[in-house]
Amino acid sequence: MSDAVLEVTDLRVSFPAEKKARLEAVRGLSYQVRRGETLAIVGESGSGKSVSALAAIGLLPSNAHVTGSIRFNGRELLGLDDKAMSKIRGAGISMVFQDPLSALTPVYRVGEAIASAIRVHRDMPQQAAIRRAVELLELVGIPDPARRAQAFPHEFSGGMRQRVMIAMAIANDPDVIIADEPTTALDVTVQAQILEVLATAKAATGAAIVLITHDLGVVAGFADRATVMYAGRPVETAAVEELFAAPRMPYTAGLLASLPRLDAGRGARLRSIPGAPPSPTELGSGCPFAPRCEFVVQRCRETEPELVELGSGRAAACHRTLEGLDLLSLLPGSDEAHGAEIEGSTEIVDPKQEPEPELKTGPELKTEPALKPGSEPAPESKAEPGSEPATMPEPTSEPAPPPKPAPEPVLVVRDLVKHHPLTKGSIFRRRIGTVRAVDGISLDIVEGSTLALVGESGCGKTTTVMEVLRLRTPQAGSIRVLGSDLAELNRGGGVRRRAAQVRGGIAAVFQDPLASLDPRLPVGDVLAEPLRTHHRDHGPHRIRQLLEMVGLEAGHANRFPREFSGGQRQRIAIARALALEPRLMVLDEPVSALDVSVRAGILNLLAELQAELGMAYLFVSHDLAVVRHVADRVAVLNLGRVVEYGDADPVFEDPQHPYTRALLSAVPVPDPVVERRRARIVLPGDPPSPVVLDGDADALRGCRFRGRCPLYAALEADADRRRCEVDDPALEPAGSRAGRTAACHHLDIQAPAPVAERAPA
Repeated sequence: MSDAVLEVTDLRVSFPAEKKARLEAVRGLSYQVRRGETLAIVGESGSGKSVSALAAIGLLPSNAHVTGSIRFNGRELLGLDDKAMSKIRGAGISMVFQDPLSALTPVYRVGEAIASAIRVHRDMPQQAAIRRAVELLELVGIPDPARRAQAFPHEFSGGMRQRVMIAMAIANDPDVIIADEPTTALDVTVQAQILEVLATAKAATGAAIVLITHDLGVVAGFADRATVMYAGRPVETAAVEELFAAPRMPYTAGLLASLPRLDAGRGARLRSIPGAPPSPTELGSGCPFAPRCEFVVQRCRETEPELVELGSGRAAACHRTLEGLDLLSLLPGSDEAHGAEIEGSTEIVDPKQEPEPELKTGPELKTEPALKPGSEPAPESKAEPGSEPATMPEPTSEPAPPPKPAPEPVLVVRDLVKHHPLTKGSIFRRRIGTVRAVDGISLDIVEGSTLALVGESGCGKTTTVMEVLRLRTPQAGSIRVLGSDLAELNRGGGVRRRAAQVRGGIAAVFQDPLASLDPRLPVGDVLAEPLRTHHRDHGPHRIRQLLEMVGLEAGHANRFPREFSGGQRQRIAIARALALEPRLMVLDEPVSALDVSVRAGILNLLAELQAELGMAYLFVSHDLAVVRHVADRVAVLNLGRVVEYGDADPVFEDPQHPYTRALLSAVPVPDPVVERRRARIVLPGDPPSPVVLDGDADALRGCRFRGRCPLYAALEADADRRRCEVDDPALEPAGSRAGRTAACHHLDIQAPAPVAERAPA
């Protein structure tokens, strides 16, 4: 690839370590990228992808030892001093960081910051640089750019700050833009906007983009080629279409198979990769993936495989790559063709061919297998082909068995309100407005089912679940938990005793397992704590039982939380939640902090526990693909209100509210063939704030989504628009399914076509 603008060869980066001479963070990374091309570098935590990006732009700390070669337009960058690199950074190579608030100087107005980046590399007057900064802000979609150029970084939302970072990155028409997880901390609708802005920036500058990410859906829709990293080194590289259609390294195949997909139905068991990615301090002489690989042979444990060229730009690091193993058998779909769009429900089938062992994450719960989609009924209920049709049995005097009773509700929420006062002043504080965090939410969950709350940041998901967990009388509305009304529960004598009884029936699992576990206690004591508090059996037998239920071993009881991987810590948190045999479990982003390969095991575990124990789940997540996989019913929240509510399948397959349609269209599917045929509804701006200032009567008038609503923007009749501007829509029946509701005045109007189509970047 002679026309490469950035060429990295055998890059190795190491840092000082306590127990060994050097900690090797990057071990032999090589790649090339041409102008106008997007290369994705994919990997989980600790794979070395971000370190390699910092090495390319010369921003590693002084104690890093770097070897290999980094050539930019033919010029070797390794060995250049900081003064020489400063002439390249921001001009020839620029970078977009994951956290724009930390990357932007808080005391500079954004226009000044961009102008300063321009003047470092160009002889340009200050006012001309400011005018150029305004042009760049307009290019990346900042509304009213001349005025917003005078604002400080803290006055922007996360998505708008990332747009400012992209404007700064393209200020000097660079040849290469390195984007390090540019969409990771953003809502899915804002992520879609940022990807559009990056595509615009590439078109405007002709730059090559090196995209550092863990999101395979983003890779499928945005990148041309991809390099997969594991344990500090590349293990596979290929064109994106080839990588997704026919992975040649078991780790890549496992990653693809472990992902829940928006276009697949609920209930299929995900393929999980056992264990966790290794620490750089734990690497041995064999293949780092060998302990987790189901295709492992003795050679894999003894020597680490080299990256083998396979032709047409493909390469893979696996001893068995040339054996022609059918790695597609690891991927979802009965037809073993991952490139085809999945229609309806899809079952993930474990490969049964010998000698491939079945992939497991740990001890399985001993449960009776449920009838899977597409499986046959019991033999006695099925007639053989060509046999006589079954005759109706003779009527008997015995009455038919009574119908099975409907599941009991474990949580009923009606018109829940939670507002917080917004105050100003440090000494003489005065109220200036209200944060309407939850503003009239109603929902219910029956035993054995899962209700998911979805929506963007600030929509009221977490506030709602915290109101349930607090077991306090709500500000307004009612909450009924396990048959007890919280207002009555907190009235009169015996409050503590009655609350303790209800609290024992509710458990919670939070996003960050390390933060939710006491670091000073061994795991056995962590699990025994709720049992002692509620005067239950907390002996070794019960602790061992809880650990085994979540796929851990009895010996783990004596270890501390810090000694476990992220997935194991989340299993411990689930075991603690199970201690009191709850009927309702609140799951607040339970897998969002985990690596991709670990998430599937936790989701499978939750499904097994629900089938075995009959618990109800209140599941909070921003990941709609995960919600599609786990939820029976879905409540879509926007600005503290439920805007769509119903069974998961119809909500995902035929969304009725414009906001739901936009959310679903913005979720990337990890399949280039499907993803690049889909269309995207790009909502303007960022999610609005739930803050209402005192005296701002217009803020509560009409539909609160209309400022971003594509349906409202497409309405031609003044009367229709006026209705959205004046009347607040209530939930009303929507779609063909009973119990399906949506809050929109114009459910009978055909939604406008999506405004943009995904195409190769």
